[in-house]
Order: sequence, then structure tokens, then C-alpha cells
Amino acid sequence: MAKIISLINEKGGVGKTTSTNLIATCLKHKNFRVLCIDFDPQGHLSFSMGADTRERSTIYDVLKRTIKPQYAIQHTAITDIIPANDLLKSIEREFTNSGNEQLLKNCIKSLSSLYDYILIDSPPELGLISANALVASDIVLIPCLPDGYSLMGAIKVHDTIMRIKRAFNPELAIGGVFLVRYYSRENLSRSVAEVLTDLTEKLDITVLQTKIRHSNVINSATTTKQLDAIGSLPKNNAVLDYQNLVDELFERGVL
Repeated sequence: MAKIISLINEKGGVGKTTSTNLIATCLKHKNFRVLCIDFDPQGHLSFSMGADTRERSTIYDVLKRTIKPQYAIQHTAITDIIPANDLLKSIEREFTNSGNEQLLKNCIKSLSSLYDYILIDSPPELGLISANALVASDIVLIPCLPDGYSLMGAIKVHDTIMRIKRAFNPELAIGGVFLVRYYSRENLSRSVAEVLTDLTEKLDITVLQTKIRHSNVINSATTTKQLDAIGSLPKNNAVLDYQNLVDELFERGVL
């Protein structure tokens, strides 16, 4: 049965989509069967993997039950993915009854035996879409930029995770918070890392030791060029960091 992992932060632009892409790619290079679910109406993960979001079915169609989930899967050069586009935004207004937090979980049950890992890229807004991602997940990972706004986002998402855990998914576990776009020589990065450690100790969240160093090259590879970053940039610092992050998650028993 697949282990289902969501990546989420209340603040946008924290490297969530890139992290989903790279963690999925790392797992695939370890010969695991990996499926990504783009659960952000912006569809950036879909674009980064070269998925077709215009002519092919998306996660919106799966939630609306107009197509079975296995028929929405696209096989890309990076990993398998169920893509998303801006139609997903309408879920917030189309599904207003209680119990709709279970939509995604119920829809992807049939896929669990086909994969080892299912990764969900969640939107920054903490609404019905994010709630569905958390209800469907076993593990949540929280990427965080080394700045104060991202710290605030991590605190807010922690509150949401605890609410979902109490109400719908008591087995949900926080796999850890990790810093992305980290500058080891920058005072702000080091200061935020220290503050993050203090905050997460109070909230009982693990701060992962691996920090993802900043890299413009990796952003270009995963967005503009839609490349398998591990295959195309094996010596890039950020790629090496993501591989170390996945290894750390295995060592901690998160994966």
C-alpha cells in the first residue's frame, strides 16, 4: 500500500512544488513506484513534469467522478502524475456539504496498491482543497523559506494540521519542517533556522537537519526545461541536498 505524503505551507512561493518534484524524482531514482497528484489549481507541478492539462483529464474530473482516477494518470519522463488546472478552484464552491473533506481520500483509494509513494502538492490557501490533501495523507512535510513570513505560514499550517488530525485523520503525522533556498553564509538564513528550531520545539515538530541550498539552475530545470533534475543535474548542490533530505527521511522512518 502506498504511503501518501502532502507538502504544504500557508505561504506561497516557499519551494513547495519544486520540493514535491524533487522528492518524487529522488524516490523514483531509488526504484520506487511514485505517483504525484497536483492539487494546486495553479498547476505548476503539472507543468514542471510536462503533463497535458488542456486535452487530458485532471484531478478535478476525478473528484467530480466523471473519470476513474487510473484513467487520469499521465506517465511523464519524471514520474506518473494526475495533473491539475484552474478548474480545481471551483471545488471550493461546488462541494459545500459536510464530509467533503474526504473527497480525495475516497477517490484515490483504488490507486494505493499500484504505487509505493503518492505525493500531493497542495495549494497555499488553507481551505477545502488543502483539507482534502491532509485527510488523504499519512505524512505531511512543511517546506519553509528562511524568512519570517514562511515561519508564520508554518505555524498557521500546524494549527490546520492539528484540526484535521482531531476531526478526520488521527493517524496523520508531521514528518518535519525543512528549509529551502538556504544561504549558509547569510545571517538571516542562520537566524531563521535558529528561530525555527525554537518554535518547532514548542510545537513538537521535527526540524529536518538537511537544508536545501539556493539554486537558480534547479528552478530553470524543473520549470522552463521540465527536466529530471537528478538525471540532468547530478552534481547540483540543491539536487544533492534533496537526495540527502530523502535519505534523512528514510533514516528517521518517515518514508
